[in-house]
Amino acid sequence: MERLNASDAKREFGEMLIKVQRGPIGINKNGKPIAVVISAMEYEQLEALKEKQLQAAIQEGIHDLQAGKVTEGKTVINHLRKRISG
Repeated sequence: MERLNASDAKREFGEMLIKVQRGPIGINKNGKPIAVVISAMEYEQLEALKEKQLQAAIQEGIHDLQAGKVTEGKTVINHLRKRISG
């Protein structure tokens, strides 16, 4: 992934918009990564993927409920407390 510092990204904004159509561009400020610029198409693909993953997780939860694979909240909390306290 190509990287630009923030001032270069600002100065070369128009060129960056063209380059981002070929791949993401990382933006650094003070030598640290702060952002990644992606194309609108890539963003839409990421959002669609997130939605599919959420739908799959919801479906899995529904199947678990239907199969009786559920645990009461208090039981889960007590189990976690025991694991933490050793």
